[in-house]
Amino acid sequence: MSKTVDADFLALPLFAISDAAISTGTSGGASHVDIRIERTRTGYLQLRDAKPETQADDTTAGIGVRVIVNGAWGFASSPEISIDVAKKLAITAVAMAKTSKPLSTDEISLVAEPVYANKTWVSKYEIDPFSVSDSEKKDRLAALSSKLLAAKGVNHASAHTMCVKEQKHYADSHGTSTTQQRVRMQTQIDAISVGSHGFESMRTLAQPAGFGWEWMRNDVYDWDSEIEKLPALLAEKVAAPSVTPGRYDLLIDPTNLWLTIHESIGHATELDRAIGYEANYAGTSFATVDKLGTLKYGSPLMNITGDRFTDHGLSTVGYDDEGVAGQEWDIVKDGILVGYQLDRRIAAHVNRDRSNGCAFADSPAHVPIQRMPNVSLKPNPAGPDLPAMIESIEDGIYILGDKSWSIDMQRYNFQFTGQQFHRIKNGKLSGQLKDVAYQATTTDFWGSMKVVGGPSTYVLGGAFNCGKGQPGQIAAVSHGCPAAIFDKVNVLNTVAEAGK
Repeated sequence: MSKTVDADFLALPLFAISDAAISTGTSGGASHVDIRIERTRTGYLQLRDAKPETQADDTTAGIGVRVIVNGAWGFASSPEISIDVAKKLAITAVAMAKTSKPLSTDEISLVAEPVYANKTWVSKYEIDPFSVSDSEKKDRLAALSSKLLAAKGVNHASAHTMCVKEQKHYADSHGTSTTQQRVRMQTQIDAISVGSHGFESMRTLAQPAGFGWEWMRNDVYDWDSEIEKLPALLAEKVAAPSVTPGRYDLLIDPTNLWLTIHESIGHATELDRAIGYEANYAGTSFATVDKLGTLKYGSPLMNITGDRFTDHGLSTVGYDDEGVAGQEWDIVKDGILVGYQLDRRIAAHVNRDRSNGCAFADSPAHVPIQRMPNVSLKPNPAGPDLPAMIESIEDGIYILGDKSWSIDMQRYNFQFTGQQFHRIKNGKLSGQLKDVAYQATTTDFWGSMKVVGGPSTYVLGGAFNCGKGQPGQIAAVSHGCPAAIFDKVNVLNTVAEAGK
């Protein structure tokens, strides 16, 4: 079962601090005041050849106060957490709003949201990773690495694990107050081969997720079984032929497809990008608002949702950083673009009635901006399992695991590689290929999706390091999806392309 919010965080005078900021801000003329009191602890451990190489344990804490005065933003933050500091920050934020007002081109407003008073939410995890000793973490990674190093053809092994515990208290001048705690884990292990063939690697397919240290148990994810298979997969990859460029049916595993969803749908349906309000870090979007309800994003089999609910999702929260309750909504329905991701400011800007809870700040020193929820492709309830999908393909490639990627500044023309590429001939796997990348435009690719796998093929993927904004912010994001088959997608040979 999930734990409660840590007692030492709750022992802080959270409500007295937030009340001080709110009363000071409103008395200074602010029509809206919100405050975040945050503490985020990040642990990192990396092993090289089963021996510790890097270790870190960092905590970031502080207060961020945001106000609206006469339609202009003001913000101030501090790493100190106290009532007096909160009052000073509110005064500074109000002064900044008044100073910036003559330079403002927009009248800032936020759409309304119901009041949630004194609410608490904790993510679903069993074992606080920070309650586990460093030696236990090291021993687990070392044991898995040693199994790889004992295998023929594996010259080196690299392993790392990262764990994060994020605590936030939010309050605003309209009466909402929430206290939340969420935990997430990421572990990756690489087997590396170096020889006359050059350098080649094969990585575990385990995805980061909102688990605690239980994520490293075999009953939650079967690490030992995957590690046993990795050397043979690596050896096969080393000896594999280079792909012949052309058009192939692609069976794309969720461990690869999540990233394609992230880049070609997740970022493209951020409404701030679609209206041109945001362009930093990844450009704007081809999926502009004039296409809402008409754009054929993909085949009729394509159903994409945004949510803040998914168990163990990296974007799962009870309430976002503007006090908006978690929701689920359609983004693409039967292949048609029908929705976007919103925060309260962007929702007001485009005359929407409500935000769908997509505001997030990665530290108390940053203002909340519109960030990605869990953006997921729904499985076909009656869809096939993986063996049936393989059997249905006469000439294709089965792609697993993510690696490098590239996409243009409109989220439209892209190229992706992966970890494993298995040739499919006459419904059977027939050995690996290498140097594979698939290339398409977003609408052509999703329009070519001809089979969506059933629930048994569904996996929740994601990443810890989605970047956005200026100054840049980092957010953890999840994307669930089943396996899917795409018809006659253009496949490139990466070595041949690099030589051009």
